[in-house]
Amino acid sequence: MPKKIDHEERKEKILQTALRVFAREGYRDSNLSLIATECGISRPTIYQYFKDKEEIYYYAVKLVTGRMFNKYASFAWSTDQDYISRITTICWDIMQTASEQSGELTSLVDVMLQMKKEGRDFNQIILRRTAKLTILFKRLLRMGVNEGQIIDCDLNRIADHILLLLESSCFQVAFLDTFDMQLSKQLIGTYLDFYRVGNSF
Repeated sequence: MPKKIDHEERKEKILQTALRVFAREGYRDSNLSLIATECGISRPTIYQYFKDKEEIYYYAVKLVTGRMFNKYASFAWSTDQDYISRITTICWDIMQTASEQSGELTSLVDVMLQMKKEGRDFNQIILRRTAKLTILFKRLLRMGVNEGQIIDCDLNRIADHILLLLESSCFQVAFLDTFDMQLSKQLIGTYLDFYRVGNSF
């Protein structure tokens, strides 16, 4: 009896292998044949899942951001923490996850930089994929303001600032050996506490 193939598992294996190949060979010098060989599958098999290496990259970004949003949306509405604490917890978890998966993160950012050099800017793709997280931050901020936990503020600007702080932390994780997790957590915590009603600033 033929072995049943878990297609999602195979797709993720291709993805993880591709990221390793991109990191080692560089995006320009990588190809589906090399990725297929390292996966232990044939090139025609890999075409059943991805038409080219660019599609693999899209899938990686979609998978990572999709899982991230589902996790944090679920947490945001299932905890009794105050709203600033909910946002802070989400931010700290994103930084912790980035640190724990720094190799994959470095590969993703490195591919994005290589593609930019080739004239393809993935900035809009990243923005689209992180839009749900920004909306979640805005909702939490709005509810905090409405319930008297957060001072009246420009919700769009604050949500954008939070995302910028997270992007900065993730970039440091990917490329700087000097990244200080505690300092970054403290920075985000201090920034968010400023908007808490009754803060001591």
